[in-house]
Amino acid sequence: MAQQDGSHGKSEHEYTIIVNGRERTIDQKKVGYRDIVPLAYPDPNYDNFLYTVTYIKGEGGHEGTLLDGETVPVQNEMVFNVRRSDKS
Repeated sequence: MAQQDGSHGKSEHEYTIIVNGRERTIDQKKVGYRDIVPLAYPDPNYDNFLYTVTYIKGEGGHEGTLLDGETVPVQNEMVFNVRRSDKS
């Protein structure tokens, strides 16, 4: 489960990621679109908005776009950018 704060004193199974410029701590080795979006936009409205999730500094230096239903392996200091737009 993803955590909102950038708490320190991590266990070996926690990862520090950056979401829209804010440090977050998560305890999952893989994260999905619906794990990352709420870290950027609490209580996201999937009915009225589309979210674009991009990432850099992934496993092996990978970068890309995370789509709804997809997951990506997490690395410490991985960076996610989430943008919201109207569906219209």
